Amino acid sequence: MSAEYFTKLLDHMEWADKRALASLRSMSDPPPQAVELLGHVLGAERVWLSRIQGESSPVPVWPKLGLADAERVLAENVAGYRRVLSHLSSGGLQQPITYKTSAGDQFTSTVEDILTQVVTHGSYHRGQIAAQVRASGGTPSPTDYIAYIRGAPAATRQS
Repeated sequence: MSAEYFTKLLDHMEWADKRALASLRSMSDPPPQAVELLGHVLGAERVWLSRIQGESSPVPVWPKLGLADAERVLAENVAGYRRVLSHLSSGGLQQPITYKTSAGDQFTSTVEDILTQVVTHGSYHRGQIAAQVRASGGTPSPTDYIAYIRGAPAATRQS
């Protein structure tokens, strides 16, 4: 895998996070659990970004975010991941990152494995958000990678 590959996945992640947020904003009373799950997606993205950067995360893995705060955190996350990818040296994806989980356990993972975790974790929870939006009478936006590549409405690919 390459930094270019992860840039493409990051572009999808940004697009999909924005669509999940838009689905929730389109509802007069979005399901609280779906809002909480979006906060978790964004919080986890920030926690992993902070681990790569060797910093403490200013956002917990399960933050209580309103939709306006979610939009801000989403933008900050994307900017941070873009900086990380733009500064990766040759072999940087294999750089080991040692971190502690929220439970206090210490692990070491490569940047590549962390980025893979981030993009797959978000996909999992965006599916849960879509199911809750639909169950509450709303219309979820498709967030699948293939929909993004095919140019789904509102697709704003960076690359």
